[in-house]
Formats: sequence, structure tokens, C-alpha cells
Amino acid sequence: MQKSKDSVLELANAACKNTLMETLEIEMVDFGDDFLVARMPVNSRVYQPDGVLHGGATAALAESVGSFAAQIFTNLDDYFVRGTEITANHLKSISTGYVYAKATFLHKGRTTQLIDIRVTDADANLISICKLSTITLPKKK
Repeated sequence: MQKSKDSVLELANAACKNTLMETLEIEMVDFGDDFLVARMPVNSRVYQPDGVLHGGATAALAESVGSFAAQIFTNLDDYFVRGTEITANHLKSISTGYVYAKATFLHKGRTTQLIDIRVTDADANLISICKLSTITLPKKK
């Protein structure tokens, strides 16, 4: 069954309530056949001491969008997704506006997934490149 863009974004954003994603104001904003995009405001909530985006906040954004993508695109209703490893290469600083994280698959297996997440600013300047490994595990009955 094909999932509509609006329903996917609505479900993903509803799942962010009372979580780190809500604290960091992460919002899922776009969805297509092979990608999911989230955004996060860059402000004092996500700064490191010198007033630029903290790499840990970037990693949290990347893991959030990547994990949601794995859950959505593997289509395994009786399973849940957990991140197993994340790497991040930070290439450029940013101190205002939004960052956008676009998750696409490098490998989409039934058990493990490898997701490429490109973090950019509003002008499509590359801020960070992240890779996320996830695993799907059966829900306990």
C-alpha cells in the first residue's frame, strides 16, 4: 500500500511529541519514494559554547530522520528500528536559520540498513555528511 506524503509526515511528527526530537524542534518536512527530509532550527538550544551548531545536535537530527526513514521504507509492521552506529563529518559551521537532513538508503535489507544523511542549510550548502546503520528487531508479543 502506497503511503501518502501527508500521512507519513503527520505520523512521524506526532511520534516526536515528548522526545528529544521535540526538545530540539526537529520536524519531518518532506517525503518521497526514496527519501525523507527533516529540519531543525539553529539557535541557542543547539549551539556549542562559541555560538555555532553543535555536532551532537547534528547527529541527533541525522539519527532521527534516518531511523524514521528505516521504519517507513522497510514496511515491517511487527518490527521496530534501532540505530546501531552513526558517523558524522562536519564540513561547515552555521549559527542561524535551519538545517535540513535528507535521508536516503545505501542498503535497505530486511534486518540491517545503511542510510546516507546529507545535512544542508537553506541554500543547499553542505554542513555535514552522516551515515547511520540501523537494525530491525521483532516487537515482543
